Amino acid sequence: MTGTEFELVYKKIFPFWNEISEADREYICQNSHIFVYPAGKNIHNGNECSGVIFVHKGSLRLYMMSDEGKDITLYRLHRGDMCMLSASCVLEAITFDVFVDAEEDSECYVVSGSAFAAVSERNPSIKIFALETAVSRFSDVMWVMQQILFMSMDKRLAVFLLDESARTGIDVITLTHGQIARYMGSAREVVSRMLKYFANEGMVEVSRKGIKLLNKKRLRKLAL
Repeated sequence: MTGTEFELVYKKIFPFWNEISEADREYICQNSHIFVYPAGKNIHNGNECSGVIFVHKGSLRLYMMSDEGKDITLYRLHRGDMCMLSASCVLEAITFDVFVDAEEDSECYVVSGSAFAAVSERNPSIKIFALETAVSRFSDVMWVMQQILFMSMDKRLAVFLLDESARTGIDVITLTHGQIARYMGSAREVVSRMLKYFANEGMVEVSRKGIKLLNKKRLRKLAL
């Protein structure tokens, strides 16, 4: 991908693009790359500065990991989303370790963290954008914490199934029980047991093809 092609993309996703100098725009493009990640590939490991990641195709999962190896999904990124927490050299206030994996085959545009940081030092509008992008995701993180700490498992699962259906636009969730458990910070056995309860109540149908939502009205009532 050429610098001109990167610029066409960045003009659409960076609100500060026309405010910075031509030299800085060229510098960002020169330090941009396209990476294709297979499903399951670790993209960002802890507090390293991997750069600013823009998801062009596929899906990424951001998570934190305990010393014992247990992880909690903070949020997921899909086509058109941007990951700023992977650029710790830009956001020096981010001192906790965040991990990023490709949860399906993904294609991403990545701006070098050091290049983005250097340009942001000369352009306050870039720093403001980086902070606003990171802060906007903390509401997602707080929502996850609220669910884990204060919501019952049946309510959390109902919320997850409805959100996933709304995101994909279909009523069949093709994720495995293990994947759902990982996204929810729970155990596969707990998810399977709760799905069995939902199925017995006529809210879902569980098969090898996935989890089909049969009664969204009851799921929404449960999620309230």
